[in-house]
Amino acid sequence: MATEDTSRPVRGDDDGADVATEDTSRSVRGDDEAADEFRYHTGTIRRTDAPDAVEFIEVHKSFGRNHVLRGLNMGLPDGKISMIIGPLPDEELFELRKKFGVLFQDGALFGSLTLYDNVAFPLRQHTEKSEEEIAEIVNRRMKEVGLGGEGQKMPNELSGGMRKRSGFARALVLDPEIVLFDEPDSGLDPVRTALLCELIKEVHAENGGCYCVITHDIMSARRVAEHLCVLWKGRIVESGPAEDLFASENPFVRQFLSGEAAGPLGME
Repeated sequence: MATEDTSRPVRGDDDGADVATEDTSRSVRGDDEAADEFRYHTGTIRRTDAPDAVEFIEVHKSFGRNHVLRGLNMGLPDGKISMIIGPLPDEELFELRKKFGVLFQDGALFGSLTLYDNVAFPLRQHTEKSEEEIAEIVNRRMKEVGLGGEGQKMPNELSGGMRKRSGFARALVLDPEIVLFDEPDSGLDPVRTALLCELIKEVHAENGGCYCVITHDIMSARRVAEHLCVLWKGRIVESGPAEDLFASENPFVRQFLSGEAAGPLGME
């Protein structure tokens, strides 16, 4: 009996060693798969001449089992128009929307308010300015985006481009240091997209600050971006001055920014 009793824990230890070896093997395989999944994510950050207005360090976000941000590291330089570009799932866009005041895709206007009252809304909610002061700011911002004299129109009387410009004017009335544009070119034809891109550049040149544009449209990136962050699978592949990324040798960055069919990004 003593021999039998003594042998049992020995066999147990051996079994445990086998289990540990199997678990370790699975862990190694998992690490290899993760490394292969992110083989294009060099994390290269090309420095700019401006300090970061916003910095993200090892940001993680999950929706249930769906891990959409997996160690996100990036900075948005002050005084630059930055773009976050890549094949973004809706969940990742949603997370970014929550961090800033946003110019939404459709302008997000209140249907029961006139254009003037929509643009004035943040001032009435967050300041104690008089109506005379509010009128001066609203009319100036509306004129700035090409909507001077349109203040009494209702949202259902506006074109898609006018709604976006209305949302842009509303985003500016509080003189924010950071403005986030959520797919501003969505739903616009190529000509109106080009005009909106020029408007973003003109307003930024006049007001300065950190502008962040989330898009997957390469032409918009070429027209507007001074700084690019290429986001894929919840991580930054590369970031830096736009001209450097458009000349990148990274296979994924090159494929995505040139719109080529051949490369790491498929239909998955």
